[in-house]
Amino acid sequence: MWSGLAGVERAFRSLKTVDLHVRPIHHWLAPRVRAHVFLCMLACHVEWHMRERLKPILFDDDDPVAAARERASIIAPAQPSPAALSKRAGKLTPEGGPVHSFQSLLRDLSTCTLNWMTTTLNEAYCFPLVATPTAVQARTFALLGVNPVSL
Repeated sequence: MWSGLAGVERAFRSLKTVDLHVRPIHHWLAPRVRAHVFLCMLACHVEWHMRERLKPILFDDDDPVAAARERASIIAPAQPSPAALSKRAGKLTPEGGPVHSFQSLLRDLSTCTLNWMTTTLNEAYCFPLVATPTAVQARTFALLGVNPVSL
């Protein structure tokens, strides 16, 4: 999943600052410390899987075979695939949609809301109403295999 200690440290730094903004929590009891570390690692694991599924709409390289062909030798620095270079240059996916960073995609997803509605005729009756997803949100949900309406 991560390449060594440096990858794990980068993931924790990302969790705490860039991506998920997990705030520092100071625990003194061993079970609470273990629980906090477990939740951070679980969040990191979920983020990794999300990034893997969302590669087609993120700036991440989603064609590792083509990227490996671009590499002159095994000790040469990794090179992006032609598809990744195209996404970076045009800021568009092959389907013509916008390419996002993980942070900008999370910001875009944050506007999709679930509201619990009541009627003036019967306030005891309550039903969920999901905002209609934008095209980017719908594509994201499709890549993740999530249907926000059925949640």
